[in-house]
Amino acid sequence: MKLLEERILKDGVIKEGNILKVDSFINHQIDTSLLHDMCNEWKESFKGKRVTKVLTIEASGIAMGTMLAYSYNVPLVFAKKTKTLNLDGDLYQASVDSFTHKTTNTVVVSKKFLNKDDHVIIVDDFLANGCALRGLIEICNQAGAKVEGIGIVIEKGFQDGGRSIREMGYQLESLAIIDYMDYKTGKIIFRH
Repeated sequence: MKLLEERILKDGVIKEGNILKVDSFINHQIDTSLLHDMCNEWKESFKGKRVTKVLTIEASGIAMGTMLAYSYNVPLVFAKKTKTLNLDGDLYQASVDSFTHKTTNTVVVSKKFLNKDDHVIIVDDFLANGCALRGLIEICNQAGAKVEGIGIVIEKGFQDGGRSIREMGYQLESLAIIDYMDYKTGKIIFRH
């Protein structure tokens, strides 16, 4: 998506360790107009798919998940990274390693919000090694739900996550795929 690539080049900041900060327009402060355009792009990519739920993981995926779910007129479900006292009943859970935070979380979704009749689009802001996506796919599998597609804002194409998810047979639609970035020079090369 050209508009997103231009915004990454203009406002994205590369940090040491292959970290790309897009907090001024994606995952801290959110450019809602850009978010709207991204969701329209995903809807076009998943045209003809039956969708009953949109699934994401807290926290950065919630804004894009909300807008996409709204456009389909379906609920958004987000996997929580911590089990709180107000989460009652049976839970689906998966272990997820975070590339950015260098932590492992057990993410949970209440069984009352996802089931075998659901057709799910999964969305998230970044795809690096694919751990979060594999966790969300595992939760869908536990529920018996069908994953209809996966939407990612920024895929780090130089890491294995995208390749491994595609090899699993899922329709993965990344709006920007970065094949190279260098924090010393600030250079970013997108896949086309």
